Amino acid sequence: MSAPRIAVLIPCFNEEVAISKVVADFRAALPGADVFVYDNNSRDNTAAAAQAAGAVVRHEMLQGKGHVVRRMFADIEADAYVLVDGDDTYDASPAPEMVRRLLDEQLDMVNGQRIEQAGEGPIGAYRRGHRTGNLVLSGLVRAVFGDRIQDMLSGFRVFSRRFVKTFPALASGFETETEFTIHALDLMMPLAEMPVAYRERPVGSVSKLRTYSDGLRILRTVVVLVKEERPLQFFCAAGVVLLLLGIGLGLPVVITYLHTGLVPRLPTAVLATGVIMIAMLSFTCGLILDSVARARKEAKRLAYLAIPRWNG
Repeated sequence: MSAPRIAVLIPCFNEEVAISKVVADFRAALPGADVFVYDNNSRDNTAAAAQAAGAVVRHEMLQGKGHVVRRMFADIEADAYVLVDGDDTYDASPAPEMVRRLLDEQLDMVNGQRIEQAGEGPIGAYRRGHRTGNLVLSGLVRAVFGDRIQDMLSGFRVFSRRFVKTFPALASGFETETEFTIHALDLMMPLAEMPVAYRERPVGSVSKLRTYSDGLRILRTVVVLVKEERPLQFFCAAGVVLLLLGIGLGLPVVITYLHTGLVPRLPTAVLATGVIMIAMLSFTCGLILDSVARARKEAKRLAYLAIPRWNG
């Protein structure tokens, strides 16, 4: 049997403090793998440190993790892809088992579910608000697309070639992790989740994730992907809200008319009628776009099946 080609992909922006250890740890954990560091316009010595540690260093000029992931997936050919953040918050030791499960069980994604380690610093592995945000966003995705992934925003994953070469990679920033999860769930890909240790950043390393602005971007991505992939549910939910609003506005007008034969609040009656008409249009849009989404899903599924699975 031929040995699988394994690529370790590490997107980096100003990670001079941590990147050498990340590269060394993954080279030790996966001795036969090629380690690629994509520098995303770092203003420090990230690229030099990564190269000195033994990584293949490349550059992506468009700023944002999503742009880096898009470039990595397009450029690199492998049978298994290990994607990990370059901030030394993830333990490399689970990587061989994650790759083994991906290949032996013929999975398309193995997600690293973060288990926080107690640290000595005052911040901890999770910054304030990150844990709550992850729970809320992951819960929303599970409610719509299925309860198969617990940690939607993990930065440590292993992918198959089928996944990587069919992933659309439309995001520009940290919302790319949301795209990973929804892409796998929507196409009903075989996947698994494994616990991985998650620790505090090393001293001198600064997180690039902005809690509120990036959280809102991730939420927006979830809403957009629900609209694109589940239009019937999205527009029916909107239609129900509008229908209830229209009934709430119009019911008092109808009751008054039944008692007096008069419509003293004509503007309210017109508004209620308009809102109910919009609700009916929303239901109609949902039905039409559901057929379109089904056709798109069939095309994506055929593209996915066109890429052969690694069989050794």
